[in-house]
Amino acid sequence: MSEEAAVIAGRCSRPPGTAPRLVVVGNPGNRRVGLFDRAVREAGLPAPRVVPWAAVLRDGGASFAADEVVRLESPGEDEEVDRALRGLADPTRVEGGARWYARFTAAVRTLTGGVRLDDPGELAVLFDKRLCHRALDEAGVPVPRSPTSGGGTPVRGWDDVRALMRAHGMPRVFVKPAHGSSASGVLAVESAGRGRIRATTSVEAAADGRLHNSLRVRRVTGEREIAALVDALAPDGLHVERWWPKASLGDGRAADLRVVVVGGRATHAVVRTSHSPMTNLHLGGRRGDLAAAVEAAGPRWAEALRTCERAAACFPGTLCVGVDLLPAVGWGRFAVAEVNAFGDLLPGLTGLPGSGAEGLDTYAAQVAALRDPRWRRRRHH
Repeated sequence: MSEEAAVIAGRCSRPPGTAPRLVVVGNPGNRRVGLFDRAVREAGLPAPRVVPWAAVLRDGGASFAADEVVRLESPGEDEEVDRALRGLADPTRVEGGARWYARFTAAVRTLTGGVRLDDPGELAVLFDKRLCHRALDEAGVPVPRSPTSGGGTPVRGWDDVRALMRAHGMPRVFVKPAHGSSASGVLAVESAGRGRIRATTSVEAAADGRLHNSLRVRRVTGEREIAALVDALAPDGLHVERWWPKASLGDGRAADLRVVVVGGRATHAVVRTSHSPMTNLHLGGRRGDLAAAVEAAGPRWAEALRTCERAAACFPGTLCVGVDLLPAVGWGRFAVAEVNAFGDLLPGLTGLPGSGAEGLDTYAAQVAALRDPRWRRRRHH
């Protein structure tokens, strides 16, 4: 293990100045692996060795030398790997989240040796929205109110969701699969008056009752259909949280931010805007004007970045996370919706002014953090 890697691992067993031997566990040919490989090469380091997730799952694990620095990449965007993890052949299917979670976290635990940039225990929390919410809340990080934080309150279906909305005085909630990503299976549910309920979602049910992700966000006004969707999602585990009233930018589009934190430091940010409650870019969201967001937040901008750094500090064994930050109406307050283990896929985006990552994309910033022992001592003030 090199001195550079010791910045993350906290110990050193190789001569100073020795380049780290990097390993990536990922899907060969995937754009994420390619972007990190490019960042490593451009830094003048030897190309990382790639260990395929398919091989890890097939062989029951992988071992690494003591001086290898191991980075995990997302197992997504590979049909063979997704089928092995979720047990479903159709990549558009929503179900299978609990099976994916169990198999993925088990696969992570089969990786032995080396210096890890992604702590296995922390990954298990990051990929369970209920556990992540509790970790943030207990650390004093502002989060939307949630009766399912920590997973102690089971949600067995629509009746439980309605009961929680009434008991906690929440007329508007987000219902999220506990182990989902990219808004898969998410419903934004709201009381519409006179006992009516409506929801916004990208989930569609096929004629056989199976649920599929769509690229089209739609409004559902019949409670019977909403109940059927929630009941079908519930076996994989659900997280329910108060619908945070988001700020808007310019044309009235709701806005939130993805902030990447590397080695404890907020380095990159992108604004996402949408006319729907889901701002994900693949669901019709658009990148917003970051300068306009910074201006709207004014002196609160530094607080927003510190909030993201506090959220990342809950996961000190993970080099890089993507924090989904929710600005309240008026940009006076902020809350953290989620923290994402593989939240750094923002191609072409360079670092924030004063972050130490100016001119670097998210992958180059991570390589810089590995090489610079001063990185973790820098903070926004």
